[in-house]
Amino acid sequence: MVSKNQIKLITSLQQKKYRIAQQMFFAEGVKGIRELLNSNFELLHLYTTKNDFPEVDAFSKTLTQEADLKKISALATPNSCLAIFKIPEEKPINDSGIVLALDSIRDPGNMGTILRLCDWFGIKQLLCTTETVDIYNPKVVQATMGSIGRVNVNYINLSEYLKKSSKQIFGTFMDSDSIYKTVLPQEGIIVMGNEANGISPEIELLVRNRLTIPRSGELQQTESLNVATATAIILSEFRRSL
Repeated sequence: MVSKNQIKLITSLQQKKYRIAQQMFFAEGVKGIRELLNSNFELLHLYTTKNDFPEVDAFSKTLTQEADLKKISALATPNSCLAIFKIPEEKPINDSGIVLALDSIRDPGNMGTILRLCDWFGIKQLLCTTETVDIYNPKVVQATMGSIGRVNVNYINLSEYLKKSSKQIFGTFMDSDSIYKTVLPQEGIIVMGNEANGISPEIELLVRNRLTIPRSGELQQTESLNVATATAIILSEFRRSL
């Protein structure tokens, strides 16, 4: 049974201000929750319609009805489980190797996919402007499929950080050097821009290495690539150069 107070608390976590106030977020689905249980995230409570997750003690687990789970879920079709985790304190920035930086990415699906890409390509550090979507947004957590527990993420004043960095700074633009013809280093900062507006003018001034993913179609009428798709291509090329 899920009490009214619990329902109120959990549903409030769909909003960033309440996640910040409570220092909590939630994840849904067996795979995502199991990945987080195997990470450094601290489980606060698990709600499940099945007698699963034997590794979770009885005090931290509530067996609930599907109707109750639907009341607390952020999904149109709820999974069989939902877990609340504590938001950890940000760790120091790890600027070794390739660092990915996001300039005001707003779409939760894109953010979740980019986190998975970082995990896939071994990018340990993701930097985000304060305008970038919150990684603990339920839609972001859902899209990461557990990768959120394996990538260090920091929200910072990105322009100030780039000004002080001695690393090569790369950015993607429509009218630049083809990434396929560019010698790529094993270290550097890659900046990916906002879905609608690209890299902001302030940060563009700090990008010393401009890259583009050239269009190959005959008509070449497609305006741009989805930012997550572009990130996949960029990271793949940087890793291929190793």
